[in-house]
This record gives sequence, C-alpha cells and structure tokens, in this order.
Amino acid sequence: MNPMNPLNQARQEGAADGKKVNAVVSLFEEQKTIYMRAVTGVFNNWRWIMVFITQALFYGLCWIDWNGRQAVLFHLIERKFYIFGMVFWPQDAIFLAILLIISAYALFLFTAIAGRLFCGYACPQTVYTEIFMWIERKVEGERAARIKLDQQPMSARKLRLKTLKHSLWLLLSLWTGVTFVSYFTPVKEVMQNIATWNLSAWEAVWIFGYAGATYLFAGFMREQVCKYMCPYARFQSVMFDPDTLIVTYDSARGEPRGARRKNAAPQAAALGSCIDCNICVQVCPTGIDIRKGLQYECIGCAACIDACDQVMDKMSYPRGLIRYSTENALATGMSRKEMISHVFRPRVLLYTAILAAITLAAAWALVQRIPLRVDILRDRSMMSRELDDGRIENAYTLQIMNSDEKPHRYRIEVAGLNSISLSSDQIVEVPAATTQSLLIGVRADAESGKKGANQIFFNVEATEDASIKVKEKASFMLP
Repeated sequence: MNPMNPLNQARQEGAADGKKVNAVVSLFEEQKTIYMRAVTGVFNNWRWIMVFITQALFYGLCWIDWNGRQAVLFHLIERKFYIFGMVFWPQDAIFLAILLIISAYALFLFTAIAGRLFCGYACPQTVYTEIFMWIERKVEGERAARIKLDQQPMSARKLRLKTLKHSLWLLLSLWTGVTFVSYFTPVKEVMQNIATWNLSAWEAVWIFGYAGATYLFAGFMREQVCKYMCPYARFQSVMFDPDTLIVTYDSARGEPRGARRKNAAPQAAALGSCIDCNICVQVCPTGIDIRKGLQYECIGCAACIDACDQVMDKMSYPRGLIRYSTENALATGMSRKEMISHVFRPRVLLYTAILAAITLAAAWALVQRIPLRVDILRDRSMMSRELDDGRIENAYTLQIMNSDEKPHRYRIEVAGLNSISLSSDQIVEVPAATTQSLLIGVRADAESGKKGANQIFFNVEATEDASIKVKEKASFMLP
C-alpha cells in the first residue's frame, strides 16, 4: 500500500484515531474562475489591431457587392464559390487543397519563428474572448469590481448587470451566426428570410448553432478551450526548438523575488528585479504563471510582457524581465542581434522557401486559369449508330462551364479521326458564371479508325477571345 496516496494517508490517520474514514479524492483539476486584469501596452495594441482587422473582414466582406452579386460567397446550393472577380466550381477543388497546404506551412513557419503567434493574436477563440471580456469590463467594471460583484448575493443591481452583459453577449453571438451563414447563402436572402420568419432548416441550425458555440466558448469556457480542446496546444512543442522566440521570464535577473519599496535597488535588498506583484498572472487569459517556465497553456498573447514592463517602469528598473526571447538566448546571454540571427536558421529558411514557392505557384495558376471548363459524357445508352450514308454517329453531352464574369459565345469543333465532324455547326452562348448542357452528334466514316474505342478531341473556344479555349479528349466507338 502506497503511503503517499492521499486516500491511504487518510485511512491511516483515521485508523490511528479509531475512526472509519471515507475519503474523497478528486481526479480532475478544480476549475477556478479567471478574472483577467485589463492591460495596456505595445502587444495589447497589436492584439486589438488584429481584432479590428479580422472582425472588419468577417462582418464586412459579406456586405460588399461585386458585379451585381456578393463579393465573397460560397454558394452551396449553386455549388459555386465567388471570391471577388473569380468563380470556382467543384472541379476547382485543387485550389482548396493548395490553400490548406499554404495554411499548414504558414503555421509551421510562424510557430518555428515565434511560437503561438496565431493563438495570441488571430485565433477566433482569442479574438472573441477579448471582445466578450471588453463587454464584461464595460458592464461590470474592472477585475476587483467583478470579483466583488460575483461574491455578493443576488440583488437588483447584480441581476441588472448580469442580464445586460449576457444580453449583449447573446446579441453579438447571434449576429456572428447570421454573418457566418451569410457566406453560404446571400446575405440579402438571409436578412429577408429572418424578417419573414422563413429561414430554412439548415440556415436556422447553423445560425443558432454557431451563435451558441460563440456564446459558450467566448463567454464561459474561455481558457478551457485553449487548455483542453485545442489540439495545437498539445503538439506545439514538436514545432518549437531552443531558438524559437517565446514569451519568457528571465529568472537569472528576476530571482530571488520579493517585495520592496518603490525605486529600491534590487542589490541593496539582495533580491532580483521581480517584486512578486503577481500582475503577470492576473493579466494572463489562461491564468498561468509565466515565471514557472514555458507551459502548454501559454497562448503567446504577451499580456504579461506589457504588464511587467509597466511595473518595471514604476520601479525605475530596465524593461524586459518578461520578454520575447529564446531558450538559447537566456542560457548563453546572447545579445538581441545574435538572438535574431539565430531565429532565421536553416529550418526557418526552408519553411519560408517552401511556402514562397507554393504561394507563387498558386498565384501563377490563378492568373493563368482559363475561365472555361468542359465535361464530356458519351451517351452510353447507344454505343453508336449507322447513318443512311454509311457513316457512324456517336452522341455526346457537353457541359460547358463559363466561370467568367461576362457571357461568352463558344465555337465547338472536333478532331482526331479522318473525316470526323459534328452533325451541325455548333456555336453556343453561355451566360456569366453559369453551366449549360448541350447534346451533340459526332460522325465519321466507318473506315476512319479501328474497331472499338478511338480517341478524339473536342475543341471549345470563345469566339471573341482566342485565349479562352480548352481541349478535352473523348472516345469514339466504331462497330
């Protein structure tokens, strides 16, 4: 029996007193409410700049018109993605794959350089938690006032403040859900459906589901999402190395900690620069103590840096007790220039080169992308038929997709066998960003090829722009 086990220890103490003891041992960490303290500073300003940029894009893009339609719209019903002047179809899924690859390499690069930059400044969980916390501070007050309010019994004032706060959270969450759905159904249709209480089932589910997730994650779970639900927190250490910039506490300068009078020299009291004020803990959104070293809960928001720098200013000490640094820089006492030179190491340069190559290749593919796609389906109900003049005819269905923002007239020709031709001259007009199906007969002499399948080609070209053309192969059956 392990004497260090809390349950065994309680039983031993109870046995010594002649009492029967029922000990309860918790297997889970007790969750404590984090009352984040407001902070100002350079990194806080950058965080709010990212909040404004990301939310201006999210809430604003769906209201921008482009050529008579929504500028950014992933129209699921029409199965078309509109991104300003570009129209993507399901056949363009390769660009989605490229986008995911670029995102993955960007994550590797940013993490290798400076840790969890995305988490600290652009992650939706961080952004919406920041917004919800701002609303909470405006309604309930700063940290001390919020703690005091929560400790008070329910009263008319407390009920009024809590109701106002949660009402604002719910309104913001609902508007977030509406905006999210407006990228998959045109925003004007969504607004009209809401006004007439005519939302479809999927629209209602996603609006209220996304709103509920926003309200729950940003209003209640907060740091628990980062600590327990986010997979990035678990595998981030794999992408770190001793030369990765991270939020660090300079223990050599800060220890031993201790309180002292303002402007008192640390050497006089045989203390380090850390005055043990715990403000770095109070401003942390996940409630950790950065002085304990790198922890997976740290999202790299640098709020502790801003807070500590303010304390150092008040004490007339140099800034940087908590700062962005690397493990090697702290261990060897590198200068800032030496540290930066180590940050741009072969691993980072390789990630940068790969990311740049993929991005440039994707940009080139988009620029060279022809706004025309043709799918050919041969009529399998009739392999071939013999005409009165002895020629053989096959039937095909052509699906012509015009992904341009203006209509085009296309000329259709066929080649690949001697004497092969269309049953009639084919010029088809396809409106902008639409698909049109066309049934076409193709004829050839019976002796123009081998028996069975013969390869032929359809050439489709815009009559007013020779650069818009595609060549697709098909098979022609000869008996």
